[in-house]
Amino acid sequence: MYLRFASRSHWIKTSALRSPIAALAPTNLKSIFFGERNGFSMSNVPVNRVGFSRKTIECKESRIGKQPIEVPSNVTITLGGQDLKVKGPLGELSLVYPREVKVDREDSFLRVRKTVETRRANQMHGLFRTLTDNMVVGVSKGFEKKLQMVGVGYRAALEGQVLVLSLGFSHPVRMTIPDGIKVNVEENTRITVSGYDKSAIGQFAASIRKWRPPEPYKGKGVKYVDEVIRRKEGKAGKKK
Repeated sequence: MYLRFASRSHWIKTSALRSPIAALAPTNLKSIFFGERNGFSMSNVPVNRVGFSRKTIECKESRIGKQPIEVPSNVTITLGGQDLKVKGPLGELSLVYPREVKVDREDSFLRVRKTVETRRANQMHGLFRTLTDNMVVGVSKGFEKKLQMVGVGYRAALEGQVLVLSLGFSHPVRMTIPDGIKVNVEENTRITVSGYDKSAIGQFAASIRKWRPPEPYKGKGVKYVDEVIRRKEGKAGKKK
């Protein structure tokens, strides 16, 4: 491929422009870049035309993060810099905020705001707003997870602070109940995990389910009450 320049009636091959060795090679032509200077090419591009443009990253405000958090009258809020303590009738929780966000109190509401405009701040905004709301709801109303055991011989029982599960193993599974969590067993097959720390409740309920996850053919195992199990069709018998 060749290029023709209007100011000079010369045709220049594009492969020669891409090669730095060819650009510095001696030539007998009157180059449009260099003129006649001992047959070597010299650049005439002015330096003041070269520059860089800086773009400011504008992050949209999180729809979850900008929502206020209502604080009930029976909940006490203590703010100290980036630390937040929430105390209610069910318990007490604390949280440390990263430097990208901060929490302010306005009358009976809490608002989580960004301190800088970065992508990470936008991510932390919605996350810590949700964590703060879970703390307020947890110490005032509490959370619970319900599980159900499906299978012949599957049953659960409480022995003090120990949950005993019979899941078809050669031995019963014994799980110590963490502090701040209450476990209730109904009809030997229904387990209710409750408390004020949502993350701790979810973790303990998941550890119970992990011992015998529901299988997709008959649905046997330990599952959440509202969990939908996608069933699979078993192998068909031999046709006669």
